[in-house]
Amino acid sequence: MLEVVLGHLEALVGFDTRNPPRAMDTGGIFDYLRAQLPGFRIEVTDHGAGAVSMLAVRGTPRRVFNVHLDTVPDSPAWSADPHRLRVEGGRAIGLGACDIKGAAAGLLAAAARTTGDAAFLFSTDEEANDARCINAFLAGDHGFSEAVIAEPTGCEAVLAHRGISSVLMRFKGSAGHASGADAIEASALHQAMRWGSRALELVEGEAHQRFGGLSGLRFNIGRVEGGIKANMIAPSAEVRFGFRPLPSMSIDALHGRLRGLAPDTALGHYEETFRGPPLPAGDIADAEDRRLAARDLADALGLPIGNAVDFWTEASLFSAAGLTALVYGPGDIAQAHAADEWVTIDQLQRYAESITRILRGHDGGQQ
Repeated sequence: MLEVVLGHLEALVGFDTRNPPRAMDTGGIFDYLRAQLPGFRIEVTDHGAGAVSMLAVRGTPRRVFNVHLDTVPDSPAWSADPHRLRVEGGRAIGLGACDIKGAAAGLLAAAARTTGDAAFLFSTDEEANDARCINAFLAGDHGFSEAVIAEPTGCEAVLAHRGISSVLMRFKGSAGHASGADAIEASALHQAMRWGSRALELVEGEAHQRFGGLSGLRFNIGRVEGGIKANMIAPSAEVRFGFRPLPSMSIDALHGRLRGLAPDTALGHYEETFRGPPLPAGDIADAEDRRLAARDLADALGLPIGNAVDFWTEASLFSAAGLTALVYGPGDIAQAHAADEWVTIDQLQRYAESITRILRGHDGGQQ
């Protein structure tokens, strides 16, 4: 099986699916996938802007396996062609090998060794914070009640992770000479820095919060821009920040608290530019019940359960739509997005064998 998996992975890595620029269409990698899935009903959808998805269904399953095919861009730090798979030292090295084309290769290998019900959803927009593929799928009449989303989890089932929210803030000031007595209050940059200090204090005050092995609120001010020069009062400033809440935290309530740290006289604009719910998603009061349902699913599938993680995945979108969802895939998140990213061949084999077992119905559940 490992030879088959590596053959698929070599082909998949060879397709340029970097995102950005997300220059994909319904051919290319999707032609390859079609050819590997005889007996499946195939539906390929172009969602625009290079976002393409493919749903492959055999029989009448109620569980869907999802894997994204897009990768981050490569960097100059790569030591060889990122689109040419190398296998050395027990590792498969190539752009997307870890995140997460290795799982796609495993699904293809498992499909060829089984004949029972199966459903695979391949998507291409996970790396852009622009979930057109998954949102369109979930908005339709899909008929699935369970979802297993592939991300690098070391072949352990992850039942919970943080949400994510990204924000653009603009502060307003009054231009003038920096020698003025009002420079301290009039500068938009000064207001932004005051807000940042208050925001950091707020986040530190949430360190005691806990859920499923995770603790506290993750927060990052990623970019601050504004002003003209040292002797001029800054008339405007822009801040981009993000936070990653626990499933037990309300994203809307956190926005209210963070926005409220800036006086109305200084705040010109506050906009959430991206939101991903936590896993499990939904009503905060139901978070633990949903996590336990995902644990039951992992047990039924015979998957080892790992710790909750800090990174975000699209599993939360499936959870928000009412499906029981968990994250499971080969590889280590530490290798994702890195130069010369790699996944161990042992984990590739373990993942493919586990999917084969599940598709054969050895999990004790319905297929």
